[in-house]
Amino acid sequence: MATVDTGTETRDDASLLALAKVMVSKHLILLVRYPVNTVARLLTLIILFAVVFFGGQAVSGAALTDSLDGIIVGFFLFTLSIIAYSGLAWNVTREAQWGTLERLFMSPHGLGTVMAVKTVVNVCMSVLWAGVLLVFMMLTTGRWLTIDPLTVVPLVLLTLMSVIGIGFLFAGLALVYKRIENVFQIVQFGFIGLIAAPTGDIEWLKLLPVAHGSYLTRMAMQNGIRLWEFPTSELALFVATSVFYLVVGYYCFYRAGITARTRGVMGHY
Repeated sequence: MATVDTGTETRDDASLLALAKVMVSKHLILLVRYPVNTVARLLTLIILFAVVFFGGQAVSGAALTDSLDGIIVGFFLFTLSIIAYSGLAWNVTREAQWGTLERLFMSPHGLGTVMAVKTVVNVCMSVLWAGVLLVFMMLTTGRWLTIDPLTVVPLVLLTLMSVIGIGFLFAGLALVYKRIENVFQIVQFGFIGLIAAPTGDIEWLKLLPVAHGSYLTRMAMQNGIRLWEFPTSELALFVATSVFYLVVGYYCFYRAGITARTRGVMGHY
């Protein structure tokens, strides 16, 4: 009878766990070491929402109430998207600046695995940041949305899959072309349009990244719709598009890594 040696698998799991711990530790150290930047990052989002909310009240008065739920959900998703995306796209540029990009590539796990673990850590951190902002927005407006973890968590994670795919795509471009920070900023503004896209009225917009997930999350949090109450066709399309953008983005990142090595520009900046 053949026996299965699980020793290697155990070592690999322990090694991945150690890698994840290092990533979390590094993330927390950077947050603590640069407190001004950390606080400014959160305050920027809070001030931006306050300007929209109080400015909207001053201009349109009660008319703002009709769209208030959508604004809260939109800001929540925007915060998640920006942090998850920037954690990938900007990270490659920073690692190149710090001179540590080649070390990541020489990791026994491979650059792809290292970036995947970074992605998981970034998503967890983005949920914490967005959660703090969501509580602030609901306290400020007095509007409490329906937050069913069994519905909201899967919808948010699937939405972030397409965001991560975009992040991998532009992280790959950064591997090859290095200084494309201005493009990163343009893409961040593009998330606003995707989140606000009227997918309920225009069906083909559901094929765009983020747009369909934003619509379903908004319906769940505004109207209290449970995950299993959505049409099966809607959920199937949502899962398919999310997986598609994630796979395509990661493949582009993988190919960009090969191109960077071929050109000998992996460690250049």
